[in-house]
Amino acid sequence: MSAAPSSPGGVVRGRVRERRGLPRPRGGSRTSNTAPRPFRGSSRTPWLYLAPALVVLGGLLVYPVYQLGLISFLEYTQAQVSGGEPTTFQGFGNYAELFGDAEFWRVLLATVVFAGACVVSTLAVGCALAVLLTRVRALPRLALMLAGLGAWATPAVTGSTVWLLLFDPDFGPVNRMLGLGDHSWTYGRYSAFLLVLLEVVWCSFPFVMVTVYAGIRAVPSEVLEAAALDGASQWRIWRSVLAPMLRPILVVVTIQSVIWDFKVFTQIYVMTGGGGIAGQNMVLNVYAYQKAFASSQYSLGSAIGVVMLLILLAVTLVYLRLLRRQGEEL
Repeated sequence: MSAAPSSPGGVVRGRVRERRGLPRPRGGSRTSNTAPRPFRGSSRTPWLYLAPALVVLGGLLVYPVYQLGLISFLEYTQAQVSGGEPTTFQGFGNYAELFGDAEFWRVLLATVVFAGACVVSTLAVGCALAVLLTRVRALPRLALMLAGLGAWATPAVTGSTVWLLLFDPDFGPVNRMLGLGDHSWTYGRYSAFLLVLLEVVWCSFPFVMVTVYAGIRAVPSEVLEAAALDGASQWRIWRSVLAPMLRPILVVVTIQSVIWDFKVFTQIYVMTGGGGIAGQNMVLNVYAYQKAFASSQYSLGSAIGVVMLLILLAVTLVYLRLLRRQGEEL
């Protein structure tokens, strides 16, 4: 049998290679038409790039967490710090004492409710302003972005002090505008928590606003135009179109907000004077500070820190697991 004739393209490529002094590929035109295989790098290559950052994070995070957990199992007070008494191993004694304290459970409940209110308010304000940014012209958009970034860049101590001045019962403009006279916002428990919540939302919403706005800009305009032509309202477009498409971004901002708001310290400490009257505005972070530094019970303060870490890990893992069950890829 005679061999099948080569294709004209293969003959021409073979002559060009002969003129350049290159060897003719084996197998005739079948090899010349074979597409090159993509390069597959080693699976260890990404880890090599991440190794420097992982080493730094390990030194900055792993070792302090290890020390925190270690101190929580010891008897570590001012006597042990000064060397007057030896350090002894307590096991779970510090945790038993902590869980047997009624004040701890009261502070934990207040922290969960306060953090939840802060997260919901921050997400609502940030998402609403992100949608607003897509509806206004360039100049108002720029002004709103600069105002939001200014609030975000303001240090927590400075922002808390400014809010105290605005709501001051004697000289604050807010009471005069609302006609409240010399009403003290930090005297009552719920009004003090409300004041701190407003400050936390004020300094936290820009992150949500900018992140969600960037996600909205990445959504194809044809999708939004089609929803508008179908007669969908702005709320329906957000609930049925934007929110499902932005769910990975909303997951990130939600987890970040939960972590930030659950461990609020500066705003509570500055605006309520260390936890309010008789500790009525105490949250876990301030409670741990009071135990560790005001009472010199460093082991109890460390135990509170470990409990906070475990709670945040549990909330994050449960939230991600629920999203996985809904078929989301993260």
